[in-house]
Amino acid sequence: METHHAFIRKCTFSYRYAARAFPWPLLSPHSSDTVLLNIRLLIENARQAQVPVFFARHIGPDDSPFSEQSPLTQLIPELNVNAEQDIVFIKKYPSCFRDTELQLQLSQRGVKQLVIAGMKTEFCVDTTCRAAPEHGFRTVLISDAHTTMDNKYLSASEIIAHHNVTLAGPFVTLATAACWSFHSEK
Repeated sequence: METHHAFIRKCTFSYRYAARAFPWPLLSPHSSDTVLLNIRLLIENARQAQVPVFFARHIGPDDSPFSEQSPLTQLIPELNVNAEQDIVFIKKYPSCFRDTELQLQLSQRGVKQLVIAGMKTEFCVDTTCRAAPEHGFRTVLISDAHTTMDNKYLSASEIIAHHNVTLAGPFVTLATAACWSFHSEK
């Protein structure tokens, strides 16, 4: 069965927990409430269109704050993950494709196009957007559904804007959460 689309929600770590777990302002994701609302809208729309929803959990070494058991790597309840329907996979690298079964899962479902949202913009989102065409996928980046944190040199909003501009064209098609339809381009 060809579904043509898949929605990939990337979770480098759960930003709601991160904001509580670390006192440093550098770990406060930009516009997290708005991004979460947009991601929830995309999840709802994907499910209504019977599009598979993938959740990537990025984990680190067992002795790190980002171990598989850490609250920082758990999917937040607000995402309403459906264990019977959604696909949750673990990754250890910025690319969702490296050392995961994502390519196989997508191929088995006949997926041709990926719709990507999540965090962190400059690492996992960027890397997966660049890798997807190399694996044969058209890719849509939802411009208002990915986020990051301020760093020493740039604000989060500057990082997000830069990646939206840089990735658009050669790697992704940009869309907003409100304007994207999983029924387009079947």
